[in-house]
Amino acid sequence: MASNMDREMILADFQACTGIENIDEAITLLEQNNWDLVAAINGVIPQENGILRSDYGGEPISGPAFDPASHPAPAPAPAPSSSSAFRPVMPSRQIVERQPRMLDFRVEYRDRNVDVVLEDSCTVGEIKQILENELQIPVSKMLLKGWKTGDVEDSTVLKSLHLPKNNSLYVLTPDLPPPSSSSHAGPFSALQESLNQNFMLIITHREVQREYNLNFSGSSTIQEMCLAESGLSYPCHRLTVGRRSSPAQTREQSEEQSTDVHMVSDSDGDDFEDASEFGVDDGEVFGMASSALRKSPMMPENAENEGDALLQFTAEFSSRYGDCHPVFFIGSLEATFQEAFYVKARDRKLLAVYLHHDESVLTNVFCSQMLCAESIVSYLSQNFITWAWDLTKDANRARFLTMCNRHFGSVVAQTIRTQKTDQFPLFLIIMGKRSSNEVLNVIQGNTTVDELMMRLMAAMEIFTAQQQEDIKDEDEREARENVKREQDEAYRLSLEADRAKREAHEREMAEQFRLEQIRKEQEEEREAIRLSLEQALPPEPKEENAEPVSKLRIRTPSGEFLERRFLASNKLQIVFDFVASKGFPWDEFKLLSTFPRRDVTQLDPNKSLLEVKLFPQETLFLEAKE
Repeated sequence: MASNMDREMILADFQACTGIENIDEAITLLEQNNWDLVAAINGVIPQENGILRSDYGGEPISGPAFDPASHPAPAPAPAPSSSSAFRPVMPSRQIVERQPRMLDFRVEYRDRNVDVVLEDSCTVGEIKQILENELQIPVSKMLLKGWKTGDVEDSTVLKSLHLPKNNSLYVLTPDLPPPSSSSHAGPFSALQESLNQNFMLIITHREVQREYNLNFSGSSTIQEMCLAESGLSYPCHRLTVGRRSSPAQTREQSEEQSTDVHMVSDSDGDDFEDASEFGVDDGEVFGMASSALRKSPMMPENAENEGDALLQFTAEFSSRYGDCHPVFFIGSLEATFQEAFYVKARDRKLLAVYLHHDESVLTNVFCSQMLCAESIVSYLSQNFITWAWDLTKDANRARFLTMCNRHFGSVVAQTIRTQKTDQFPLFLIIMGKRSSNEVLNVIQGNTTVDELMMRLMAAMEIFTAQQQEDIKDEDEREARENVKREQDEAYRLSLEADRAKREAHEREMAEQFRLEQIRKEQEEEREAIRLSLEQALPPEPKEENAEPVSKLRIRTPSGEFLERRFLASNKLQIVFDFVASKGFPWDEFKLLSTFPRRDVTQLDPNKSLLEVKLFPQETLFLEAKE
């Protein structure tokens, strides 16, 4: 038997290996396994590499009972450093060799992917600490999404989530502005690096004393020159614009460089309302892409078939912004509704309508940096049906407004009609309801990836709640319809059974009637034969007659007797006719004599009674033929 010290060591090793801090719980588990340390650990931690073996030749470790009141709980092992993406947790005593269960996490943030490897005994907060070091984002500003069980607390132990070995998560930072892409520049040329950078243009309108903060990528153009090649200061550049009376006055406008390095985009829809007050053309100052670079329009004007127009839109979108973009539904808006809304409630999705406009200053940034972000593309493909339309051409704009008025109502159509060019592109989030289509959100182009994701997720939450109600209503309706179908089927079967019974009864009655008619006809026929035989019989001779007379006494099957006198010279057939006239035809009955017993009906009917020896008297009896 082992000492109390042995059990104390077993308890300490068990807690170190399993991470169970509650002493009572640990003792209970050990007692269930008879203080076998290896068996207790294998019962708590699923091992991928087989059963654990102890250092004592694999023998179970046993000892006397352990009193938790007399021994304090062992101090937990110190937490490992959060600077590494791999955190092994070693037991305090090397009595067992434990193969920890490692979990792999691929965490996506904006255009970065971070691989994190942790033991399942770690917490969600430790993942955030690693991401804080890798992404330079405070834990308090970080939302870690993608858990299968929904949102989890930082203190949640990974083991309790029952995660698979490989997991995909993503980080949202709604409280932080988008960082400069220059910090992630790769080994490209200086020009290529500049094209990938974001420039903050602080434009001051002198006449109205108003300042505009506009955020553009280095590939945006001023007339035919990219911002990266124009000599503008990075990351911020200050411009002053105003009405110009002559080219000389325009040249006098000074350019002041800004030393700000923290870029914040304060632009929203209101920033563009007075853009027409500038004394310069939009394309001259901050056009997103010059007409020289646009080789073809996004969508043909006056396209007869919406599907063909969407095919060109998708091809042109891919050529401009790459292949990583939402999958646009190819077909009419009505066909999109059929795909998204008019299916079973479990299969329905939200509809995202992207409205493109080439003349907007926000289009290039929105498409390249937000709509084509991997997290946005993935979320849209999983939860939305995405449809697109180009409003650059007046004909296409009018066509969409007509469709919008027909499907969404005049209020939504008027909202889109009053949008200014620089408020585009628009992203409409539409949910199909029982009798109408509801526009949940209208997202303008002046947004960030995080804000766009948050608004998509908010719309998804509304849709999910509505979808659950629709699923419940649909299930109840299907249950009612199933009950009604079963009742209708039972009623139909009952009607068929009743009809079959009625038809069988009718057939039986018809058969009985037919047989009754046959019986009546046979009886009538038999009665007619009987009457004719009775009328054809010669008169009965008197007892005192000059000719010899034979007296016959015939017993019927009912016990009655038929008596009649015949001339001895009468033929036997007359006797048969007499019996038949009384209802006993000779083809159904046979006439038998007693002494000697013989069948008279087998005799020649043309012989006389005297010849067949039925003279002077004889008693006969009738018997039915078999």
